[in-house]
Amino acid sequence: MISMKLRAGALAAASSLALTGCLLTPGTFTSELALMKDGSFSYSYDGEIQMLMLSKLAQMGAKSEDKFEAECWDDDFEERECTLAEVNEQRAEWDAEAGKREAERKRKAEEMKVMLGGIDPSNPKAAEELAEKLERQRGWDEVVYKGDGLFEVDFSVEGRMTHDFAFPMIEKLPMSNMFVTVVLRDDAQVRVDAPGFANQGGGNPMQGMMAGMAGLAQLGNEDGDEGEPVRVVVPEGTFTIVTDGRILANNTDEGATRHARGQALTWQISPLTEQAPTALIAFD
Repeated sequence: MISMKLRAGALAAASSLALTGCLLTPGTFTSELALMKDGSFSYSYDGEIQMLMLSKLAQMGAKSEDKFEAECWDDDFEERECTLAEVNEQRAEWDAEAGKREAERKRKAEEMKVMLGGIDPSNPKAAEELAEKLERQRGWDEVVYKGDGLFEVDFSVEGRMTHDFAFPMIEKLPMSNMFVTVVLRDDAQVRVDAPGFANQGGGNPMQGMMAGMAGLAQLGNEDGDEGEPVRVVVPEGTFTIVTDGRILANNTDEGATRHARGQALTWQISPLTEQAPTALIAFD
């Protein structure tokens, strides 16, 4: 049995991590990027995206921060049962700090609202509002909210390689982590990185946090919590780059394969993926 103190601390940590940025993570997905010599490009993402700030885990973390529980320790720093006098003393101190906790709660709520572009995450309709907002942006062909911060999306965009590209870009969200970035270099070269498609290791520190969130979700489901279990998704799917350019470097397992439009680089992504997909392509 997980102790209530450990569980509450873990959930509070989840709430704090949510405030470090707009944490987004892919779930099950299929994604393809095409980069061609004629200067055209296209990108598609079909699958799940979860926003931690709208998940049940973040809500549980916020609630846990306002729950009193006495803590007492012996001379060997081992946790022990508190006496009635100790409980009463600690409760009095807790009650005296109620005003400060409420002020802090309101401050965090305002910060989260700013990070969501003005959408109030405490509003039951917040996720639907965000889905409607995304569908107004170019490329977001379909956005369906599935509950617990999880969206099913169909995104596709095409254009010319005259500028850098990143996905996802969400209007008015100042701190969202990117799944895929395309950066133009001198000498007609393009660098592609997909930090959001690695769950472990040095690929993306945000994904390291998300892996930790999955563990915290398990803690959140212990001790007889009511309702549906908390779900925190991890990346699982396929990312493919199609190009008729010259592949200078990549970290696929199998290397390039033939494709009707030139060559293809394919990464199979799972919760065990340690290295974020990366490639360098020349169009000379």
